[in-house]
Amino acid sequence: MQKVKLHDICTLERGSSPRPIQDYITTAKDGVNWIKIGDTNPNEKYVNKTAEKITKEGAKKSRKVEIGDFILSNSMSLGHPFIMNINGYIHDGWFVLHPDYKKVNRDFLYYSLLSDYVQTQFKGTCTGSVVKNIRSELVNDLDIFLPDITEQKRISKVLSTIDRKIFVNREINRNLA
Repeated sequence: MQKVKLHDICTLERGSSPRPIQDYITTAKDGVNWIKIGDTNPNEKYVNKTAEKITKEGAKKSRKVEIGDFILSNSMSLGHPFIMNINGYIHDGWFVLHPDYKKVNRDFLYYSLLSDYVQTQFKGTCTGSVVKNIRSELVNDLDIFLPDITEQKRISKVLSTIDRKIFVNREINRNLA
């Protein structure tokens, strides 16, 4: 197992927002997905839908994300990763990570980013007194422990199985309530 920097296995970009955003929100059929923090659920791994769309003109002033990309909150719920299951655009409260899937397994990266080890690094790098933020340079320099790809797949398979069992348990409890 080796310790690598996040920038060794991903490229990172910061989201951006057209301003003022309300001028670019649309209900038109040709609008594009606008991913906000409220579109995510910390108990879920994927972003599957958005509540709002922005115009194509607004998209030109924003950051595109595609299926398979990771988005990572850089303020408020610091450092929480999500995997994109839809294409869309993100505002400046997000980073987008484009993993090199030859080097890192998607699910292994997800669980690594959620690990106490990485989350502690996030907390140690944030700035701001009221609203905490993470700078992209610091995210790029995060340490990740990276076994070979075969071992990554084994580890992520075990963790995914546990996640599915937790999800089923939550559903059972929710239905009993």
